[in-house]
Amino acid sequence: MNVPLLDLQAQYATIKDKVQAAVGAVFESQRFVLGAQGAALEEEIARHCGAAFGVGVASGTDALLLSLRALGVGAGDGVVTVPFTFFATAGAVVNLGARPFFVDIEPVGYGMDPDRLASFLEGECRPDTAARCVVHKASGATIRAVLPVHLYGQCADMDPILEVARRYGLPVVEDACQAIGADYKGKKAGALGDLGCFSFFPSKNLGGAGDGGMVVTSDRGLADRVRLLRGHGAHARYFHDIVGFNSRLDELQAAVLRVKLPYLDEWSEGRRRNAAAYGEDFRAAGLLDVLQLPEVLPGRSHIFHQYVIRAERRDELQAFLREGGIGTEVYYPVPLHEQECFRGLGYGADDFPRSRAASRSTLALPVYPELSAEQRRWVVDRIARFYRGAA
Repeated sequence: MNVPLLDLQAQYATIKDKVQAAVGAVFESQRFVLGAQGAALEEEIARHCGAAFGVGVASGTDALLLSLRALGVGAGDGVVTVPFTFFATAGAVVNLGARPFFVDIEPVGYGMDPDRLASFLEGECRPDTAARCVVHKASGATIRAVLPVHLYGQCADMDPILEVARRYGLPVVEDACQAIGADYKGKKAGALGDLGCFSFFPSKNLGGAGDGGMVVTSDRGLADRVRLLRGHGAHARYFHDIVGFNSRLDELQAAVLRVKLPYLDEWSEGRRRNAAAYGEDFRAAGLLDVLQLPEVLPGRSHIFHQYVIRAERRDELQAFLREGGIGTEVYYPVPLHEQECFRGLGYGADDFPRSRAASRSTLALPVYPELSAEQRRWVVDRIARFYRGAA
């Protein structure tokens, strides 16, 4: 049986007529950039996650980059984040001329460990009372922001992260690119920190027909700053206040996303149902001695952008599933502190043991809402066969 990791064609079949009508309307208007569709989507996304403002940008990566730039992050500065995440989290920092400083993740939820954040700021940094900032002792970099990641669809533990950041006067940018619609203690991902960043890459729970992203915030000044930055720093055409970027969410993407947004909660609920059914099936198959299932932590919801298990002999299991027609993926096989391009940061492979362990044991299984019970049971059966054969 063929079970892809994600089946976007199945989703498209249910909304095809609406998508084509929306795209056709954009072509009829011949307005492709900064039009009514984008403005409406900004309002709808902001309202969905409980923020005051939304600013559409060209990608989730640009959402991160423009958010950090809006906070003044630049050459020689530092941003505290995690090494177990997609490359763009730290890549956006470096592309501003700044340096990422890594702290390890929680043992279960994969988000930034608040205790590790506190230890870094207390032990490796010092306050500069004259400049009202925090300086990394060894490098001299001024720490400008904290950048937690809501990985796989569940929020990081934001209350203590925010408490530590506020203690040191640091703004918090949420990398919520995998977590649109996730809750943390009654508030939505993206509306917890100073700025929230979303990606509309096609594989996301809310995915477009190409690249796209959004920054949300309840700070009007920050929203205006991001809006200025996305359009070459111009407050009016050909009048440039600052040197900005070209990062605008086009009307075609906005139109597609507006069709999909009303279905988002329903699709995420379908993922939750499949995740719960996986749990029942794995328990019934007696596999909990060789697998660690994802957990929904107290005070948090999970949208299961990815259903990620931790498995003994992960790479062998993945190869076995591939032979059985089952799509899987490793998110992420090399933590950022071990990447060649970040070698100059000076970290050792063992500096972040939780991130390193996660990179060597995690495996994402199909969980998309259209996944059938038969397909799901085939996945569980093949995993059971692998481990029974090993026994």
